[in-house]
This record gives sequence, structure tokens and C-alpha cells, in this order.
Amino acid sequence: MPIKTTEWIWHNGKLVPWHEARVHVLTHALHYGSSVFEGIRVYATPAGPRYFRLADHTKRLLASAKIHRIQLPWSADEINAACKEVVLRNGLKSAYVRPLAYRGYGEVGVVPPPGSPVELAIAAWEWGTYLGPEAIEQGVDVCVSSWQRVAPNTIPALAKAGGNYLSSTLVGAEARDRGFAEGIALAYDGTVSEGAGENVFLVRDGMLITPPTTASILQGITRDTIMTLARDMGIPVHEQTIPRELLYIADEMFLTGTAAEVTPVRSVDRIPVGTGRRGPLTARLQETFFGLFNGRTADTRGWLEPLETAG
Repeated sequence: MPIKTTEWIWHNGKLVPWHEARVHVLTHALHYGSSVFEGIRVYATPAGPRYFRLADHTKRLLASAKIHRIQLPWSADEINAACKEVVLRNGLKSAYVRPLAYRGYGEVGVVPPPGSPVELAIAAWEWGTYLGPEAIEQGVDVCVSSWQRVAPNTIPALAKAGGNYLSSTLVGAEARDRGFAEGIALAYDGTVSEGAGENVFLVRDGMLITPPTTASILQGITRDTIMTLARDMGIPVHEQTIPRELLYIADEMFLTGTAAEVTPVRSVDRIPVGTGRRGPLTARLQETFFGLFNGRTADTRGWLEPLETAG
């Protein structure tokens, strides 16, 4: 989906015109993937534009930076304020927001010395459903990729780092070359890990099943949201190792992520999932999830945050 440009990008402490937000070709992150980032949504709710779990996203951004020894000179409060500022100044009622922290220009060695430049950019634009607007209801066709996720103690899967997404590019590109909307990667041990940019959920005999953290997954914030909502609804939730073949005999399957939101899967490797269409439990979870933004689901945990401080 092409980016819909806006007027301003927050870059290193100030707003700059969109087309002036640039980096040098010798920027460290461009050569070595030394960046960490987040994807956050702002929803147009009946009460006005609201960030969804902004504090949790910023917390994960800082955790990713810590894992990769990227020392950010901005606090969580400063990053949150910048995220709000860029949406407000661009006049957006709903948005996809991308904070990106990266090692900047100044050192070309693989391991830059302490004090080397670290930069932070935050952009916001209008963006629809990642896998297409029809996917939310009709579902998508996916395949199991020939590419596996990284093994433990190689590249940290818990960090949302730019370099990690080279794996996602291979998984997603292979799927599209084969005529599928998305690819599902297996973990180092051949069990189910995650999609190219989404977490995976199965429904089996009324239970919600998802791979554990040890399956080389990113701990998705939408993943956590769905697990929390499901438990509130009385749906049993199990984090467990998933063998590949369970994908083919699941009653329902869906993908979650900030970009993909909650997207049903109708087939895996051209084998229909359940009836080959969105299942009833998936539909209930979608209704409850999207209800957070249309007012039908009460926000009892303070996940929705206004862009401006009252008072």
C-alpha cells in the first residue's frame, strides 16, 4: 500500500517537512540494520482520535533498544508526547504511526563506540488494513514458508528490530510469488512461529491457541489484546507449541498485528481452514476488538489515550 504523505515528521526533537526528513547514505542503520521501531494506530472513536496502547508500544520500543545496546536520549514521556504532536500537527483523525530509532551517521564500524549518534524519527499517515479491506471479513489464503525463524541465542526475536524483518521480507515475498496473501514461518524446531508480520492464532474445540514466546515470535501488543479480551469473554486461551499439521485441522485461524489488526485465514497451503471462511469465534473476537474503537466495547484498562491532555 503506497504511503499517503502528510505535512510533518518528528525528527530528533523537532517537526520537519515530510520531504526534508532525510538521512546520510552512510547512516549506520542503513548498512547493518541497527534500528528498532514500532507501529501504532490512532483510531477515530466517538470521543475523538485515540491512540491505542501508546504507552505499551513505547515501552517495547525502549526494550528493543536496550536489547541492542542502542542508548536513546529520549524518555518514554518525551517519545509519547512526540507521537501525539506529530498526529495533531498533521491534523489526522486516524493514523498509523511509525517511531523509528536508529544508529546514525558518524561511525561505519559494525560496533560503534559509546556516544555514537542515535536518532529518532516519528511519522504518521493514514493507512488501511494491511492485507486489504476485504480481508477482515473474507479472510486470506496463506502458506507455510520454506524460510524458518531464527533460533534462540542468535538474533533476539523479542526485539522489534529493523534487521529482523529481512526474514519477514523473504517469508512474505515467497508467499506472494506463490499466489498467497501471506506466509507463515516455522520456528527453528519446525513448529509454528508467526506470520511475516503477524502473530498466529488457532481455534480448536472452542479453545484459542497461539505459539509461546519461545517459538521465536515477537510479543505482539495486538496479540496480548486478543488474549486478554478472549479471557474476559470466557474463552480458554493456551500458549503452546503448535505442530505444523495442526494448521490444517484447526477449526478457525486468524492473524493479529497493529497493521493487520485481526485478519481471518481461510486456507493454509490451499487446504481450507474449517469451512473455508471466517469462523464464529473469530467474528466474536473481531467484534469485541473493533468495539474498542466504535464504543461498543468498554475500555476498562485505559488502552485508549487522547492526543491532548484535558484541562
